[in-house]
Amino acid sequence: MVGKWREVTLGEIAEIYDGPHATPKKTDDGPIFLGISNISRGRLDLSNTEHVSENDFHRWTRRVEPEEGDVVFSYETRLGEAARVPHGLRCCLGRRMGLLRARGGLVDPRFLLYAYLGPDFQDTLYSRTVHGSTVDRIPLINMPHFPIVIPGNIQEQRRIAHILGTLDDRIENNRKTAKTLEAMAQAIFKSWFVDFDPVRAKMAGESQESICKRLKLTPEILDLFPDRLVDSELGEIPEGWRVGKLGDVAEHPRRSVQPNSIEPDRAYIALEHMPKRSIALFDWGIANGLESNKFEFKKGEILFGKLRPYFHKVGIAPLDGVCSTDIVVVAPRSADWFAFVLAHVSSNNLVEYANVGSTGTKMPRTSWTDMARYNIATPPKTVARVFSEMLLPSIDRIIVGIHESRTLAAIRDDLLPKLISGEIRVPDVQTMVHTAIGTIQ
Repeated sequence: MVGKWREVTLGEIAEIYDGPHATPKKTDDGPIFLGISNISRGRLDLSNTEHVSENDFHRWTRRVEPEEGDVVFSYETRLGEAARVPHGLRCCLGRRMGLLRARGGLVDPRFLLYAYLGPDFQDTLYSRTVHGSTVDRIPLINMPHFPIVIPGNIQEQRRIAHILGTLDDRIENNRKTAKTLEAMAQAIFKSWFVDFDPVRAKMAGESQESICKRLKLTPEILDLFPDRLVDSELGEIPEGWRVGKLGDVAEHPRRSVQPNSIEPDRAYIALEHMPKRSIALFDWGIANGLESNKFEFKKGEILFGKLRPYFHKVGIAPLDGVCSTDIVVVAPRSADWFAFVLAHVSSNNLVEYANVGSTGTKMPRTSWTDMARYNIATPPKTVARVFSEMLLPSIDRIIVGIHESRTLAAIRDDLLPKLISGEIRVPDVQTMVHTAIGTIQ
């Protein structure tokens, strides 16, 4: 070990707080209620959040109100998980959640997170875990006495946190970019294929120049839309469009593979790898150890979680691989329909349709047979083709960002234990990290 590092107790460098031992009534909006499921691999995953009322928020923050830089962690189930509270997040702790607040001048808050996630402190956590008959837990009453090794110089802590944080910031930026691009795609889909804005604008007598400027269309694209709506079983749809089924433009390529024919290092996606309400799949595992048949998928195909469809787990495959049979693989019948199919399959309306029609009480599930019957207003192929051409650059950028993030995460995971333990110093890796980030920009 290099430099002046010292062993201290966690209680010396951080205040430790316990969350409430009850669960408040959830509301549709308001302050965020942080649960164990919101912590994932050192970050807060806020893709699926729950909320509490203002009255309950004040009750649930009597012990502590999380602040920017605090480290939140799980002390029952998913032991070892922790994340930092970001700027501007108004939240309260859920059950089985604890909080560390760095003591000023003794430890850098971001370094505290990385030290918590480092292998030495993780070993301490697991060695002092109480193994119950139903659940394992970290005894909070003993946690202040847990040993942890840190650099005595807080500037060294900050340098380490900066290097690791630079990697994490870029990964988080890729996630935010994916979210923004997806929101833009959904907005165009809603405008063109749900609200029929170009058609309604023409019907209202708005000038071509005004429509194109307002809806960000070229005159050539605007010409693809009619100037009249007609009645149909779905309500009003553009003239020349037809009422069809999802199965008319998409299919389920049922490529079943046996476990003994799957390469051990092949990418494997299960429901636990799929985030809620995001088509960007940043996580996957490998096929080593699989014991049952799986479905094969190709890069660019759409994966739909059919078990408990209300979880809204829908994503685009960022690479070739295999997936759980609890996932429906969906592909467009031709490339022209790609974006149209993706937007429909990931829409709230289709997820709700699949949920209502799902079978099973405890573990409801849908099927491609049911999904294929979903009614859609089908445009001419020329409109679908233009929509795909518009969205493909965004989809490509999302997939590039996913692979960039995987590369950066691998670098971070390699450096974290070495930097946190003092095995290597910041100057030894600074150039390499900045080169890695610069190469993929």
